[in-house]
Amino acid sequence: MAAICVFCASSSTLEQKWLDLATRTGEELGARGHSLVSGGGCVGMMGAVADGARSAGAHTLGVIPQSLVDLEVADLASDELIVTGDMGARKNLMIERSDAFITLPGGLGTLDELFEVWTTATLDLHDKPIVLLDPDGFYDGLVAWLGQLADTAFVRSAALERVIIAKSIGAALDAIEEHLA
Repeated sequence: MAAICVFCASSSTLEQKWLDLATRTGEELGARGHSLVSGGGCVGMMGAVADGARSAGAHTLGVIPQSLVDLEVADLASDELIVTGDMGARKNLMIERSDAFITLPGGLGTLDELFEVWTTATLDLHDKPIVLLDPDGFYDGLVAWLGQLADTAFVRSAALERVIIAKSIGAALDAIEEHLA
């Protein structure tokens, strides 16, 4: 099956509902026979998605820069943990090792990762599916703003079509599986 990269928050101060979403995403990903590629952290949603995936039997690959290993936030339970020199190398390796991407709610780092894979897709550097998992309207403001960018010709409407917006974990995984079939 597919190696699915999940981008999400690493904050340890999140509401439980976000941690639960991450855990369920990992569990469902694993239950469907996929493997997980993550940012290699053991905290926040990043840790929860990896724990969920492992609990469902998924292989987990964590990619983390040395600076975060030094902060003792590495997911040492990962089946494979790759330490990079910096955040840029981390993103490049995560993209390289993944067949598809799911973005859960997150902050600046999550958005950076989303926009990196999205930009490279619009430049035809890859054709990997990109899903924005938004069950509670977390990204409604972002989606509206992106629509305004397209309306004013700052972003091509074709670029917006490269991202699939899913309202459930099942719909996100269905979209990926359909794209990769």
